[in-house]
Amino acid sequence: MKIKNYKNYKFERVENFKYLGVTLNEDNNNQTDLQERIKMLTKHILCYKNFFKHKMTSKKLKLELKNTIIDKTLTYALETWTLTNRDRKQLNIFERKVYRRILGPVYDYEKRKLKDTN
Repeated sequence: MKIKNYKNYKFERVENFKYLGVTLNEDNNNQTDLQERIKMLTKHILCYKNFFKHKMTSKKLKLELKNTIIDKTLTYALETWTLTNRDRKQLNIFERKVYRRILGPVYDYEKRKLKDTN
């Protein structure tokens, strides 16, 4: 632990800290922050599980919820990150997971017909 003095103030140098909801570190590595956000949003989605499964709720409303709450929380301060291919892949995987939860499974009947005829 390094302590820097500036005038009459002491500053402690730390490896990482949370500022305005964003985890910052000395390596400028966003991986831990991204994983924390995905984990937190997965818990939120599980809280809304019944809402997403309910047939009477329109898909438009479900997608609006995704766009207003989930996307905004996930991408908060994203413009300050340096995205790697791994980060992009994790974001895409999470987004597909949310779409599957909202829209339900998608069946490809053409491929199924071909499998059934063979």
